[in-house]
Amino acid sequence: MINVTQSFFPPIEEYNSYLSRIWENQWLTNRGNLVLELEEKLKIFLKTDSILIMNNGTIPIQIALKILGQKGEIITTPFSYIATTASIVWENCQPVFVDIQPDYLTIDETKIESAITSKTTAILATHVFGNPCHIEKIAEIAQKYNLKVIYDAAHCFGVSYNGKSIFNYGDVSTCSFHATKLFHTGEGGAVFCTDKTLMQQIFYSHNFGHDGPLAFHGLGINGKISELQAAMGLSVLPYIGHIIAERKRVVNYYESCLNFTHLQKMKLRENSEWNYSYYPIIAEREADLLRIQKALNDRNIFPRRYFYPSLNTVDYVSGNAMPISESIASRIMCLPLYVGLEENELSLICTLINEVLC
Repeated sequence: MINVTQSFFPPIEEYNSYLSRIWENQWLTNRGNLVLELEEKLKIFLKTDSILIMNNGTIPIQIALKILGQKGEIITTPFSYIATTASIVWENCQPVFVDIQPDYLTIDETKIESAITSKTTAILATHVFGNPCHIEKIAEIAQKYNLKVIYDAAHCFGVSYNGKSIFNYGDVSTCSFHATKLFHTGEGGAVFCTDKTLMQQIFYSHNFGHDGPLAFHGLGINGKISELQAAMGLSVLPYIGHIIAERKRVVNYYESCLNFTHLQKMKLRENSEWNYSYYPIIAEREADLLRIQKALNDRNIFPRRYFYPSLNTVDYVSGNAMPISESIASRIMCLPLYVGLEENELSLICTLINEVLC
Protein backbone atom coordinates (compact mmCIF):
# COMPACT_ATOMS: atom_id res chain seq x y z
CA MET A 1 0.00 0.00 0.00
CA ILE A 2 1.25 3.48 -0.92
CA ASN A 3 -0.23 6.26 1.18
CA VAL A 4 -0.07 9.99 0.47
CA THR A 5 2.59 10.31 3.15
CA GLN A 6 4.58 8.27 5.62
CA SER A 7 6.14 9.45 8.87
CA PHE A 8 9.92 9.53 8.99
CA PHE A 9 11.25 7.33 11.77
CA PRO A 10 14.80 8.02 12.93
CA PRO A 11 16.98 5.08 14.06
CA ILE A 12 15.40 3.74 17.23
CA GLU A 13 18.71 3.65 19.08
CA GLU A 14 19.08 7.40 18.55
CA TYR A 15 15.59 8.03 19.90
CA ASN A 16 16.34 5.72 22.83
CA SER A 17 19.43 7.72 23.70
CA TYR A 18 17.21 10.76 24.26
CA LEU A 19 14.72 8.68 26.21
CA SER A 20 17.57 7.61 28.50
CA ARG A 21 18.24 11.26 29.27
CA ILE A 22 14.58 11.75 30.17
CA TRP A 23 14.76 8.84 32.61
CA GLU A 24 17.99 10.18 34.07
CA ASN A 25 16.49 13.65 34.50
CA GLN A 26 13.14 12.31 35.77
CA TRP A 27 11.49 15.20 33.94
CA LEU A 28 8.64 14.67 31.45
CA THR A 29 7.10 18.08 30.78
CA ASN A 30 7.12 21.79 31.78
CA ARG A 31 9.99 22.81 29.48
CA GLY A 32 12.64 20.29 30.37
CA ASN A 33 16.18 20.09 29.03
CA LEU A 34 15.23 18.39 25.76
CA VAL A 35 12.59 20.98 24.91
CA LEU A 36 15.09 23.78 25.51
CA GLU A 37 17.77 21.97 23.49
CA LEU A 38 15.39 21.44 20.57
CA GLU A 39 14.41 25.11 20.55
CA GLU A 40 18.04 26.19 20.40
CA LYS A 41 18.85 23.78 17.58
CA LEU A 42 15.79 24.90 15.64
CA LYS A 43 16.79 28.54 16.01
CA ILE A 44 20.09 27.73 14.37
CA PHE A 45 18.66 25.57 11.62
CA LEU A 46 15.78 27.92 10.78
CA LYS A 47 17.85 31.10 11.21
CA THR A 48 15.35 32.70 13.54
CA ASP A 49 15.82 34.32 16.93
CA SER A 50 12.40 33.62 18.36
CA ILE A 51 10.66 30.26 18.62
CA LEU A 52 8.37 28.62 21.15
CA ILE A 53 7.53 24.98 20.50
CA MET A 54 4.13 23.70 21.57
CA ASN A 55 2.08 20.52 21.74
CA ASN A 56 0.53 20.87 18.27
CA GLY A 57 0.23 23.27 15.36
CA THR A 58 -3.29 24.51 16.10
CA ILE A 59 -2.82 25.88 19.62
CA PRO A 60 -0.34 28.54 18.39
CA ILE A 61 -2.96 29.82 15.93
CA GLN A 62 -5.61 29.89 18.64
CA ILE A 63 -3.35 31.75 21.05
CA ALA A 64 -2.42 34.28 18.37
CA LEU A 65 -6.10 34.83 17.58
CA LYS A 66 -6.99 35.11 21.27
CA ILE A 67 -4.42 37.89 21.70
CA LEU A 68 -4.61 39.67 18.34
CA GLY A 69 -8.06 38.80 17.01
CA GLN A 70 -10.00 40.47 19.82
CA LYS A 71 -13.25 38.74 18.73
CA GLY A 72 -13.21 40.75 15.50
CA GLU A 73 -13.39 39.90 11.84
CA ILE A 74 -10.43 37.93 10.53
CA ILE A 75 -9.71 38.08 6.83
CA THR A 76 -8.62 34.62 5.77
CA THR A 77 -8.33 32.11 2.95
CA PRO A 78 -10.92 29.47 2.10
CA PHE A 79 -8.14 27.21 0.77
CA SER A 80 -6.37 25.74 3.79
CA TYR A 81 -6.71 22.91 6.28
CA ILE A 82 -9.84 23.09 8.43
CA ALA A 83 -7.80 24.09 11.50
CA THR A 84 -7.29 27.58 10.05
CA THR A 85 -10.99 28.41 9.93
CA ALA A 86 -11.89 26.33 12.98
CA SER A 87 -9.41 28.27 15.11
CA ILE A 88 -11.03 31.56 14.09
CA VAL A 89 -14.50 30.35 15.03
CA TRP A 90 -13.24 28.64 18.21
CA GLU A 91 -11.79 31.94 19.42
CA ASN A 92 -15.12 33.72 18.87
CA CYS A 93 -13.89 35.65 15.86
CA GLN A 94 -15.61 35.93 12.50
CA PRO A 95 -13.90 34.53 9.40
CA VAL A 96 -14.18 36.75 6.34
CA PHE A 97 -13.07 34.80 3.30
CA VAL A 98 -11.12 36.20 0.38
CA ASP A 99 -10.69 34.05 -2.72
CA ILE A 100 -7.35 32.65 -3.80
CA GLN A 101 -4.89 33.30 -6.59
CA PRO A 102 -5.36 30.43 -9.09
CA ASP A 103 -1.66 29.85 -9.80
CA TYR A 104 -0.01 30.19 -6.38
CA LEU A 105 -3.13 28.93 -4.51
CA THR A 106 -2.54 31.48 -1.73
CA ILE A 107 -4.92 34.23 -0.68
CA ASP A 108 -5.43 36.78 -3.47
CA GLU A 109 -3.78 39.87 -2.02
CA THR A 110 -5.57 42.11 -4.56
CA LYS A 111 -8.93 41.23 -2.98
CA ILE A 112 -8.04 41.74 0.68
CA GLU A 113 -8.55 45.48 0.90
CA SER A 114 -12.16 45.38 -0.30
CA ALA A 115 -13.00 42.89 2.48
CA ILE A 116 -11.80 45.15 5.31
CA THR A 117 -14.42 46.72 7.59
CA SER A 118 -14.38 48.63 10.86
CA LYS A 119 -14.56 45.25 12.64
CA THR A 120 -11.49 43.76 10.96
CA THR A 121 -8.68 43.08 13.41
CA ALA A 122 -6.31 40.72 11.60
CA ILE A 123 -5.36 38.84 8.46
CA LEU A 124 -4.80 35.10 8.84
CA ALA A 125 -3.24 33.77 5.64
CA THR A 126 -1.84 30.35 4.78
CA HIS A 127 1.40 29.68 2.94
CA VAL A 128 -0.21 26.87 0.93
CA PHE A 129 1.82 23.66 0.67
CA GLY A 130 4.83 25.70 1.76
CA ASN A 131 4.30 28.24 -1.04
CA PRO A 132 4.60 31.79 0.36
CA CYS A 133 1.83 34.36 0.15
CA HIS A 134 2.50 37.77 -1.39
CA ILE A 135 4.09 38.91 1.86
CA GLU A 136 5.00 42.46 0.84
CA LYS A 137 1.51 43.38 -0.30
CA ILE A 138 -0.11 41.85 2.78
CA ALA A 139 2.28 43.80 5.02
CA GLU A 140 1.47 47.00 3.12
CA ILE A 141 -2.28 46.51 3.58
CA ALA A 142 -1.91 45.60 7.25
CA GLN A 143 0.13 48.72 7.94
CA LYS A 144 -2.33 50.93 6.07
CA TYR A 145 -5.31 49.68 8.12
CA ASN A 146 -3.50 48.94 11.39
CA LEU A 147 -4.17 45.22 11.20
CA LYS A 148 -2.23 42.29 12.62
CA VAL A 149 -0.89 39.54 10.36
CA ILE A 150 -0.86 35.88 11.39
CA TYR A 151 0.62 33.34 9.01
CA ASP A 152 -0.46 29.72 9.10
CA ALA A 153 2.88 28.32 8.00
CA ALA A 154 2.10 24.72 8.97
CA HIS A 155 3.81 23.35 5.85
CA CYS A 156 6.78 25.70 5.83
CA PHE A 157 9.59 24.04 7.77
CA GLY A 158 12.80 25.07 6.01
CA VAL A 159 11.14 27.48 3.55
CA SER A 160 12.88 30.80 2.97
CA TYR A 161 11.69 33.95 1.25
CA ASN A 162 14.01 36.69 0.01
CA GLY A 163 16.86 34.89 1.70
CA LYS A 164 15.41 34.62 5.20
CA SER A 165 13.17 32.21 7.05
CA ILE A 166 9.50 32.42 6.14
CA PHE A 167 8.82 32.35 9.89
CA ASN A 168 10.33 35.81 10.31
CA TYR A 169 7.41 37.47 8.49
CA GLY A 170 4.13 38.69 9.93
CA ASP A 171 3.32 39.57 13.53
CA VAL A 172 3.06 35.84 14.27
CA SER A 173 3.88 32.74 12.24
CA THR A 174 2.97 29.21 13.23
CA CYS A 175 4.17 25.78 12.13
CA SER A 176 3.03 22.19 12.57
CA PHE A 177 5.33 19.40 13.71
CA HIS A 178 2.68 16.72 13.19
CA ALA A 179 3.82 13.20 12.33
CA THR A 180 2.93 13.72 8.67
CA LYS A 181 5.11 16.80 8.30
CA LEU A 182 8.58 17.09 6.84
CA PHE A 183 9.99 17.75 10.33
CA HIS A 184 7.99 16.28 13.17
CA THR A 185 7.84 15.61 16.89
CA GLY A 186 5.01 13.07 16.55
CA GLU A 187 2.55 15.75 17.62
CA GLY A 188 3.77 19.29 17.98
CA GLY A 189 4.08 22.75 16.56
CA ALA A 190 5.70 26.11 17.06
CA VAL A 191 5.07 29.82 17.11
CA PHE A 192 7.47 32.50 15.85
CA CYS A 193 7.26 36.16 16.81
CA THR A 194 9.93 38.87 16.55
CA ASP A 195 8.13 41.27 18.92
CA LYS A 196 9.53 40.43 22.36
CA THR A 197 6.57 41.85 24.28
CA LEU A 198 4.07 39.90 22.20
CA MET A 199 6.20 36.78 22.44
CA GLN A 200 6.20 37.06 26.24
CA GLN A 201 2.41 37.23 26.17
CA ILE A 202 2.27 34.18 23.90
CA PHE A 203 4.67 32.37 26.22
CA TYR A 204 2.61 32.78 29.38
CA SER A 205 -0.58 32.16 27.43
CA HIS A 206 0.65 28.68 26.46
CA ASN A 207 1.28 27.85 30.15
CA PHE A 208 -2.09 28.65 31.76
CA GLY A 209 -1.02 32.28 32.16
CA HIS A 210 1.55 31.40 34.83
CA ASP A 211 3.88 34.06 36.20
CA GLY A 212 5.89 31.75 38.43
CA PRO A 213 4.25 28.89 40.36
CA LEU A 214 1.68 30.92 42.29
CA ALA A 215 0.90 34.05 40.23
CA PHE A 216 -0.69 34.62 36.85
CA HIS A 217 -0.27 37.20 34.12
CA GLY A 218 -3.75 36.49 32.79
CA LEU A 219 -5.78 33.97 30.85
CA GLY A 220 -3.92 30.99 29.42
CA ILE A 221 -4.23 27.48 28.07
CA ASN A 222 -2.05 24.37 28.10
CA GLY A 223 0.11 24.43 24.98
CA LYS A 224 3.22 22.83 26.45
CA ILE A 225 5.14 20.15 24.60
CA SER A 226 6.58 17.14 26.43
CA GLU A 227 10.12 15.83 26.66
CA LEU A 228 8.99 12.69 24.80
CA GLN A 229 7.94 14.80 21.82
CA ALA A 230 11.11 16.86 21.98
CA ALA A 231 13.13 13.62 21.94
CA MET A 232 11.53 12.68 18.63
CA GLY A 233 12.28 16.12 17.20
CA LEU A 234 15.90 15.94 18.28
CA SER A 235 16.17 12.52 16.64
CA VAL A 236 14.58 13.66 13.37
CA LEU A 237 16.38 17.01 12.97
CA PRO A 238 19.80 15.59 11.93
CA TYR A 239 18.09 13.89 8.97
CA ILE A 240 16.37 16.96 7.55
CA GLY A 241 18.88 17.32 4.73
CA HIS A 242 18.26 13.71 3.72
CA ILE A 243 14.48 14.10 4.06
CA ILE A 244 14.37 17.18 1.82
CA ALA A 245 16.71 15.61 -0.76
CA GLU A 246 14.55 12.48 -0.93
CA ARG A 247 11.37 14.48 -1.32
CA LYS A 248 13.01 16.59 -4.02
CA ARG A 249 13.91 13.35 -5.84
CA VAL A 250 10.25 12.29 -5.80
CA VAL A 251 9.04 15.71 -6.96
CA ASN A 252 11.57 15.75 -9.80
CA TYR A 253 10.32 12.33 -10.90
CA TYR A 254 6.73 13.55 -11.03
CA GLU A 255 7.82 16.68 -12.90
CA SER A 256 9.63 14.67 -15.56
CA CYS A 257 7.19 11.76 -15.98
CA LEU A 258 3.68 13.16 -15.61
CA ASN A 259 1.90 14.43 -18.72
CA PHE A 260 0.82 17.97 -17.85
CA THR A 261 -1.24 18.50 -20.98
CA HIS A 262 -4.40 18.13 -18.87
CA LEU A 263 -2.95 18.87 -15.44
CA GLN A 264 -2.06 22.10 -13.67
CA LYS A 265 0.85 22.49 -11.26
CA MET A 266 1.13 24.93 -8.37
CA LYS A 267 3.29 27.90 -9.34
CA LEU A 268 6.00 28.61 -6.79
CA ARG A 269 6.37 32.15 -5.48
CA GLU A 270 9.32 34.03 -6.88
CA ASN A 271 12.33 34.56 -4.54
CA SER A 272 11.36 31.60 -2.38
CA GLU A 273 13.19 28.41 -1.54
CA TRP A 274 10.64 25.61 -1.34
CA ASN A 275 10.85 22.53 0.92
CA TYR A 276 9.06 19.90 -1.25
CA SER A 277 6.45 19.41 1.44
CA TYR A 278 3.53 18.38 -0.82
CA TYR A 279 2.98 17.65 -4.49
CA PRO A 280 -0.48 18.76 -5.65
CA ILE A 281 -1.89 18.20 -9.13
CA ILE A 282 -4.99 19.97 -10.43
CA ALA A 283 -7.19 18.26 -13.02
CA GLU A 284 -9.28 20.12 -15.57
CA ARG A 285 -12.52 18.70 -14.16
CA GLU A 286 -13.56 17.03 -10.92
CA ALA A 287 -14.68 13.99 -12.91
CA ASP A 288 -11.11 13.58 -14.19
CA LEU A 289 -9.75 13.84 -10.66
CA LEU A 290 -12.14 11.17 -9.44
CA ARG A 291 -11.11 8.87 -12.26
CA ILE A 292 -7.45 9.36 -11.31
CA GLN A 293 -8.25 8.66 -7.67
CA LYS A 294 -10.11 5.45 -8.55
CA ALA A 295 -7.35 4.20 -10.81
CA LEU A 296 -4.79 4.74 -8.06
CA ASN A 297 -6.98 3.34 -5.29
CA ASP A 298 -7.59 0.20 -7.34
CA ARG A 299 -3.83 -0.40 -7.18
CA ASN A 300 -3.63 0.30 -3.43
CA ILE A 301 -2.30 3.83 -3.94
CA PHE A 302 -3.96 6.49 -1.82
CA PRO A 303 -3.42 10.14 -2.71
CA ARG A 304 -5.42 12.74 -0.80
CA ARG A 305 -7.94 15.33 -1.93
CA TYR A 306 -6.23 18.16 -0.11
CA PHE A 307 -7.48 20.81 0.55
CA TYR A 308 -11.09 19.77 0.25
CA PRO A 309 -13.68 21.18 0.67
CA SER A 310 -13.27 24.91 0.23
CA LEU A 311 -13.61 26.21 3.78
CA ASN A 312 -16.25 28.82 2.98
CA THR A 313 -18.64 25.88 2.48
CA VAL A 314 -18.29 24.19 5.89
CA ASP A 315 -21.49 24.17 7.91
CA TYR A 316 -20.42 26.34 10.85
CA VAL A 317 -19.45 29.42 8.81
CA SER A 318 -21.47 31.72 6.62
CA GLY A 319 -19.07 32.30 3.79
CA ASN A 320 -19.82 33.94 0.46
CA ALA A 321 -19.14 32.06 -2.75
CA MET A 322 -15.43 31.71 -3.50
CA PRO A 323 -15.45 30.55 -7.14
CA ILE A 324 -11.71 29.98 -7.57
CA SER A 325 -11.18 28.21 -4.26
CA GLU A 326 -14.28 26.06 -4.72
CA SER A 327 -13.18 25.10 -8.21
CA ILE A 328 -9.59 24.31 -7.24
CA ALA A 329 -10.70 22.38 -4.13
CA SER A 330 -12.88 20.14 -6.28
CA ARG A 331 -10.05 19.35 -8.71
CA ILE A 332 -6.88 19.15 -6.59
CA MET A 333 -5.10 16.12 -5.17
CA CYS A 334 -1.79 15.59 -3.39
CA LEU A 335 0.25 12.66 -4.67
CA PRO A 336 2.32 10.32 -2.48
CA LEU A 337 5.47 12.06 -1.29
CA TYR A 338 7.81 10.75 1.38
CA VAL A 339 11.24 9.30 2.02
CA GLY A 340 11.63 5.79 0.60
CA LEU A 341 9.27 5.90 -2.38
CA GLU A 342 10.86 3.61 -4.95
CA GLU A 343 11.23 4.41 -8.63
CA ASN A 344 9.01 1.50 -9.66
CA GLU A 345 6.26 2.87 -7.37
CA LEU A 346 6.62 6.36 -8.82
CA SER A 347 6.58 4.93 -12.33
CA LEU A 348 3.32 3.11 -11.59
CA ILE A 349 1.71 6.27 -10.16
CA CYS A 350 2.69 8.33 -13.19
CA THR A 351 1.67 5.65 -15.67
CA LEU A 352 -1.78 5.26 -14.12
CA ILE A 353 -2.39 9.01 -14.09
CA ASN A 354 -1.18 9.47 -17.66
CA GLU A 355 -3.36 6.58 -18.88
CA VAL A 356 -6.46 8.10 -17.30
CA LEU A 357 -5.83 11.46 -18.97
CA CYS A 358 -4.65 10.26 -22.39
